[in-house]
Amino acid sequence: MSPIVFPDPEVLGRKVAAEIAVEVEEAARAGRTYVLGCPGGRSAASTYRALADEVAVRGLDLGNVVIVMMDEYVEPAPSGFREGEYRAIDSELPHSCLRFGRVEIVGRLNAAAGPGRGITAERLWAPDPADPGAYDRQIAELGGIDLFLLASGAGDGHIAFNPAGSAADSRTRVVTLGEQTRTDNLATFPTFGGLEDVPRHGVTVGIGTIRTQSKRVVMVAHGSDKGKAVRRLAQAEGYEADWPATVFADCAHPSLYLDQAAVAASAALTSL
Repeated sequence: MSPIVFPDPEVLGRKVAAEIAVEVEEAARAGRTYVLGCPGGRSAASTYRALADEVAVRGLDLGNVVIVMMDEYVEPAPSGFREGEYRAIDSELPHSCLRFGRVEIVGRLNAAAGPGRGITAERLWAPDPADPGAYDRQIAELGGIDLFLLASGAGDGHIAFNPAGSAADSRTRVVTLGEQTRTDNLATFPTFGGLEDVPRHGVTVGIGTIRTQSKRVVMVAHGSDKGKAVRRLAQAEGYEADWPATVFADCAHPSLYLDQAAVAASAALTSL
C-alpha cells in the first residue's frame, strides 16, 4: 500500500482530524450517528488534540458521535467467581484505556464543543470482559464503525491487544498480553514502575471485529521507534498473523498515514 507521508505527528493528526470533522458534519446533516473507533495511547494522540481544535473552529455539535474504544486491561475477578473470569481494571487508574478515552478524547472534545454539545457518558464505549461478545453485537446494531483509527505495536505488531497468531476471524475477547506488547506499553503509560506493573490480560476487539465492522480505517504510525512497523505495514497485501496490525490491509477503504521519522527508520532497517 502506498502511504501518505507527513512531516511530523502534528501535521498527520491535523489531516486525520479534518477528515473526521467533515464526516461528523455529514452524518449530522443526514440525521445519523457517527461512530469513531479509537485506540488509546500515543499513536492517535495528535489526532485527538487536532480534532478538538476542529470542533472548536467549526462549532461542531457532537451529540451524534459515539466513541468505541478498542480495549481495556483486565484483572482476575474476586474469589467466588469461576476460575478464568475477569473484570475491567479500575477506570480511574492512569493506565486504564477507558480513562484515556474519557480524559484524552471525550474530555478534550467536550471542552471544545461547549455545554450541551458534547459526547454524553453513555456514548463512550469499551468492551466488557464479563461479556465480550456483546461488544460486536452492539457495534453491529449501530451499523458498524464509520472510521476506525488504528495503530501498530512497535515491537510485535499488536493491534489493540491482539497478540501475534490471532485468528483472522477473531472477535472481542479476553487475551493474554504478549511480553513485547507489555514492554511497548511501558512507553505508552509511563506511570508504570516497571514491566511487573503491566497487567497480563486485556479485553480487546478482535481481528475479525476490526475487519468486518469498519467502513473505513486509517492506520497511523509515527516516530523513529516505528521503523519495523512501517516496513511490515507498507508491504502488507493482506492479514499476516505474525504481525496483527496488517489486518488494516484487508479492511474496507484503508489508508496508511506515516511521518518522516517513521519512514526514515524503516529505510534504515531495509538498508542493513
